[in-house]
Amino acid sequence: MTGINRRDLGLGLGAAALGASLTGSVSAGAQTGAAATTGRVDPLAFPDNFLWGAATAAYQIEGAVKEDGRGLTNWDIFSHTPGKVANGDTGDVACDSYHRYQEDIALLKALGVKAYRFSIAWSRIFPDGRGQPNPKGVAYYDRLVDGLLAAGITPHVTLFHWDLPHALPGGWQNRDTAYAFADYASYMTARLSDRVKHIMTVNELRCFTDLSYMTGGKAPGLKLPMKEVNQVRHHGVLAHGLGVQAIRAAAKSGTQVGIADNPNIYVPAIETTDHIEAVKRAVREENAMFLTAIMEGAYRDTYLAAQGKDAPVVKAGDMRAIGSPLDFLSINVYTGNTVRADTAKPGGYDILPRLPQSPRMASPWLYVSPEVIYWGIRAIHEMWKPKAMYISENGCSTDDQLSADGRVYDADRVMYLRNYITHLQRAAREGLPIKGYFVWSLMDNFEWEDGYTKLFGIHHVDFKTQKRTPKLSADWYRELVRTNRLV
Repeated sequence: MTGINRRDLGLGLGAAALGASLTGSVSAGAQTGAAATTGRVDPLAFPDNFLWGAATAAYQIEGAVKEDGRGLTNWDIFSHTPGKVANGDTGDVACDSYHRYQEDIALLKALGVKAYRFSIAWSRIFPDGRGQPNPKGVAYYDRLVDGLLAAGITPHVTLFHWDLPHALPGGWQNRDTAYAFADYASYMTARLSDRVKHIMTVNELRCFTDLSYMTGGKAPGLKLPMKEVNQVRHHGVLAHGLGVQAIRAAAKSGTQVGIADNPNIYVPAIETTDHIEAVKRAVREENAMFLTAIMEGAYRDTYLAAQGKDAPVVKAGDMRAIGSPLDFLSINVYTGNTVRADTAKPGGYDILPRLPQSPRMASPWLYVSPEVIYWGIRAIHEMWKPKAMYISENGCSTDDQLSADGRVYDADRVMYLRNYITHLQRAAREGLPIKGYFVWSLMDNFEWEDGYTKLFGIHHVDFKTQKRTPKLSADWYRELVRTNRLV
């Protein structure tokens, strides 16, 4: 952004001033509406075919945990274990979307979005993780998909978003779980791919491996030795790879396969060649056990050497499956660290620590670093050249309070979204292969171990009445979608 100070952008530089400063710097592909007809470039616009959407996950919104044959999951067990979730909250009811999905489709339609990313509850389809499918669970997702399509909304499906059937012995410690996942992926793809053309295998490998089996903050809440953690990681990426193969084998024509991952991504301390290259090295090394293995079909020698005797056991054919080519790569972007070049450090980079005064949102881990959405896209593109990319999640928690008129004026969330999407627009303007964006989340929901104490929705949910109310951020996002430009 030549001539524009990012601090000014973050403080809300007026659109007219921004336009005057950037005219002529935008590719023709970002011209829309009046800008295209007048021949002038709109520096705030996104490409005409940019896909705007919203995202949720099954356990966080569906509720109905004992209805229509759904099986028990790891999160049912974890959330009902005293001391594991804030206030003893559970997903037993959550947003009751299992019964209110038509209301939620209406929310999406009112926003004007053209896509909805949701996950399928594995235990609704196979209550024990495998075996005979449950017709009532399958029918629910048929209804949801058909309702979305009738509303002109494209479904983007994630097959696994952390809610693992409890009956699978050993969970992700057991290699056989990866094969059970592939069988489930095959079945659901055969069932839905006549209507669903974007299927993601798993959501956020690091969360359902490291945070679940190493640090223990998420279900099943274990703290295993590193040898076992690395094996869990391997089973996670193997499930993805086997899932890709299963989806391709079962899919109807035109189905695209991807993953929704949350790689560690970084911002260069200074936009110079050495620091930018340091960012790419950091992304490659810090994701060696997850996204790097998937994109390269191999574990980095540096990773294996660092793990030593704790390195995972890899069987013949595993890495070929893990490296199965993807049609698109979706990434969840919330926060990031700054990296500087440092030849004295391993890998030639130094990840700078966050400071006590570093800005954060309501969740303690959610440091505000808007540039990371651009640099994540750029670093991944330059290293691995994915065919297409999506932002499958981006959003923030805020301490939302109802005002006297019953609304939520979450200006802090609008600030967060506007800043991040400013840098998303930079990626689109520069021709990086970013095709769409899904805000997290469509509505307030069960936020895992934080229960209902941390709210990410752009719609307020009264969990006693289940009434959904648009927040200021929903109004802002609706206008962004309507105009296809920064607002």
